[in-house]
Amino acid sequence: MKKIVLAFLTLSSTALAQNPISEPAADAQSNIDTRNDIRYNFNPSGTHYIKATFLNQTWLRLNNSNPGTTVMGDPRDQAFDIGLRRTRLQLFGQLTDQVFFYTQFGMNNFNRLNAFPGYNSNGTPSNRKIAAFFHDALGEYEVYRRGTNFVRFGGGLTIVGGLSRFSQPSIGSILTMDVPVFAQSTVDQTDEFARKLSVYTRGQIGKLNYRIAVSDPFPIETNGAVPPALGTNSTFAMRNHRKQFNGLFIYNFFDTEDNTTPGYMTGTYLGRRKVLNLEVGFINQKNATWRREGADTTYNSLNLWSVAGYLDMPLDRAKGTAVSSYLGYFSTDYGQGYLRYNGLMNPASGTTQPLPGVGGTQGNAFPMFGTGNVIYVQAGYKFRDGLLGEQGTLLPYASLQHATYDRLEGGMNVWNVGMNWLIKGHTAKMSLNYENRPVYRASTTANLLSPSSRRGAWVLQYQISI
Repeated sequence: MKKIVLAFLTLSSTALAQNPISEPAADAQSNIDTRNDIRYNFNPSGTHYIKATFLNQTWLRLNNSNPGTTVMGDPRDQAFDIGLRRTRLQLFGQLTDQVFFYTQFGMNNFNRLNAFPGYNSNGTPSNRKIAAFFHDALGEYEVYRRGTNFVRFGGGLTIVGGLSRFSQPSIGSILTMDVPVFAQSTVDQTDEFARKLSVYTRGQIGKLNYRIAVSDPFPIETNGAVPPALGTNSTFAMRNHRKQFNGLFIYNFFDTEDNTTPGYMTGTYLGRRKVLNLEVGFINQKNATWRREGADTTYNSLNLWSVAGYLDMPLDRAKGTAVSSYLGYFSTDYGQGYLRYNGLMNPASGTTQPLPGVGGTQGNAFPMFGTGNVIYVQAGYKFRDGLLGEQGTLLPYASLQHATYDRLEGGMNVWNVGMNWLIKGHTAKMSLNYENRPVYRASTTANLLSPSSRRGAWVLQYQISI
């Protein structure tokens, strides 16, 4: 895989050196309405500019907790919390026909437990005021453009990578209330909230959109948690560090997608574009995880790949009705026995009923990541514009994550149903979501977990996006 990536980069740079830029980088975006942007133009045509955005997602949630859950030491069968799922500021711009920069600053998963427990692992008191950080900071140089075709090279801290569109989602335009986080495969383990220090190339060549990246993963010891002890199940390795190779290739049957910002892929266009895509992606890293096998330490490669179809298009342009859907298959090989629980903005802090071989099982957590495979599907329908008069329209949706992980007995299903109230498209919307997830217990078969019951959570989200 490494040789394929390097060969592609070499051939791309060689071929494009013979085809200099023929049109300004902003030409492909000239049909986008920028009247409501927070924007300063450097030239009369607006092709050179700087732009700022803001997004905030507030959650009100009632969660039926996993067995044994505690909140700051107190047992809780249910938990109600208020939090900020995401708060973000973006600043980016096209400085010349070739030079583009992008930065994003913000915080995630900020609720009353954001800095709990009372002391961090280094013994200092927790501090609820240190949650914000730079998510992205990068520069790009465009080496080729002709019409909508372009090729760019870039580097920095970025979400540009491989596997799938949901590995690099535009979170302000999500169809469902939240993204399928399992597709952000190393999130907060060897990356920074799905961002990595990378060099990459991305572009659009005819109907093919691509992105290829070489990343330098962060050590697992720097993710803010005590790394799991080396055992019989694979965990991220603390030795023999290697680079990571990422790729995503998308064939556009109809309209091409917005490529202004690096990486970020739209959840739904609400009928503004006619999109039908076929995508394949991969992530590969040698010696990414390790485990104990007898007296020896065995290293495993991280081998992830996916194939998926994405449809997002209008049904009746005059009325504004539209559909959006996605179906993907993911092969997730982290190494033998890898399994990780995760709960979005978890409202709980501990458990009195831990499970063998895994941590963080409290609150709303479930085995989100693991060695095995996943089928993910989502679909939504946008009602006509003005369904609610001046108060906008509605967009109901449903999603299902079906996973067969090696350490789980049987298949795991996590499903969501919900309703988006599009007050003003994605700029102002409210979403009501119900999630239903499985609960597991230790199996009678060694090293396996078996399903025991199910729990659910209601979330009301209010999103403002400028």
